[in-house]
Amino acid sequence: MRRLGQLAERTPAGRERYVDLLRAVAIAMVVLGHWMVTVIGEDATGRPTGRSALPDLPWAYPLTWPAQVMPVFFLVGGFANAASLAARRARGGDAAGWLLDRAARLLRPTTALLLVLAGAAAVASLAGVEATLVRTVVWFATIPLWFLAAYLLVVPLTPAMYALHRRFGLLVPVALAVLVAAGDVGRANGAAELALPNYLFGWLAVHQLGFAWHDARTPRPDPTHDHSPGPRPERPRPDGPGPDGPGHDGPGHDGRRGLRSRRLPLSRRAGGVALLGGLAATVLLTTAGPYPVAMLNVPGERLDNAAPPSLALLTLTVAQLGLILLLRGAAERWLHRSRPWQAVIAVNAVVLTVFLWHLTAAILLVGALDAAGLLPTPAAGSAAWLAWRLPWVLLLTVVLAVLVAVFGPVEARTRPTRPGRDGARGAPTDRPGGAGWSTAVRGALAAVGFAAVVYALVRNAQTPRAAPEPLGVPVAALVAYLGGAGLLRLLRSGWGSRG
Repeated sequence: MRRLGQLAERTPAGRERYVDLLRAVAIAMVVLGHWMVTVIGEDATGRPTGRSALPDLPWAYPLTWPAQVMPVFFLVGGFANAASLAARRARGGDAAGWLLDRAARLLRPTTALLLVLAGAAAVASLAGVEATLVRTVVWFATIPLWFLAAYLLVVPLTPAMYALHRRFGLLVPVALAVLVAAGDVGRANGAAELALPNYLFGWLAVHQLGFAWHDARTPRPDPTHDHSPGPRPERPRPDGPGPDGPGHDGPGHDGRRGLRSRRLPLSRRAGGVALLGGLAATVLLTTAGPYPVAMLNVPGERLDNAAPPSLALLTLTVAQLGLILLLRGAAERWLHRSRPWQAVIAVNAVVLTVFLWHLTAAILLVGALDAAGLLPTPAAGSAAWLAWRLPWVLLLTVVLAVLVAVFGPVEARTRPTRPGRDGARGAPTDRPGGAGWSTAVRGALAAVGFAAVVYALVRNAQTPRAAPEPLGVPVAALVAYLGGAGLLRLLRSGWGSRG
């Protein structure tokens, strides 16, 4: 508690605390959504199985609109990435060093998950458990990694996409939305492969809106301004209040208007327009248009709004953004109170750990209850199933809390390196034109590392859940992941920086 209090006291006056709250709320809603919608049954052999209850609950489809919070995560990710990249450059660092720090924050807790799952799978296989069953259990536990793969596609593109944003402003997400619509037309006419680029175009469009929010909020680069999860010791920013709050100089401050502006309008009026307009467009697309009402995956639907992102999901994002802007002022005032802000700090310190392990918690609880002969298997939507939701979530919260206590420190202890120095030996790693490899070479190697990690996560997601995999994760995927993550770790440590 003392540490949390110290971090809260050091938070600069100019920090957008709302971004940290949104990140925590988005992950919490993903976790609760997955837990709440799960239905447990039994297969032909009597083993417990899990699936989504949504196909049995059509009345719940509109509830997926507020429950689909992945756009919120990419929105705050864009804000945070723009803030930390600008801060890194203001301190004399480069994009390659920034990317390696981002990789550490994302991959350290992910590596812990994969190594533990692969190790447990190996032990189970040696004990005689069927390889198909081992794979099924690990497949469920690694479902969260599909989202991480999408985010890891976006992060390395941040420097280039932020440069596009600085030049073309809000035209960039509009152009990306047009590409998403074109992909939707392709899959609606039977060419599903034409929509595959939407995994990139859709999430990039939302990420770009985060850039525009950052530029509206922070008109000048500040070397102390970094919105990585959890606050760092920083000095207060000197920005004075503008028309829409501290640090905001008002619409049109960059000299551009309309879609060429680099700044997201932050007023309540803008929020109201975005909320109503986004909702109206989403209703139109999901009623008169070809898109399903559900914004989460429902097996059997002709189209999926989230995999890959559809135009309907982007219009819903606009509505969510409008609601975020409407609540922004009240939330910022609340977050300037000590206890709420300390709670947000605590959650953000382990937010990725919570996300990565929440389905493992469900697997452990199901296994324990099944072994004890106490596992309920009511039909989805029945009174018994609805009554079981509250105790189910409470028990899962206890199991997840234990997992976070064990593995959370892996994430919480990740710290950014200082530009020009590595974390272990003090070798120059982030200085353009310095000793050792050039910035271009380091950047290219970092891109190779990210590509290997993304390939591994996608390969794991595409491998059937009943494939005979003794390690749970396909061997090729595990090797690629460890190779990519290892390369990124070596680069961050200063490997090659001495020439």
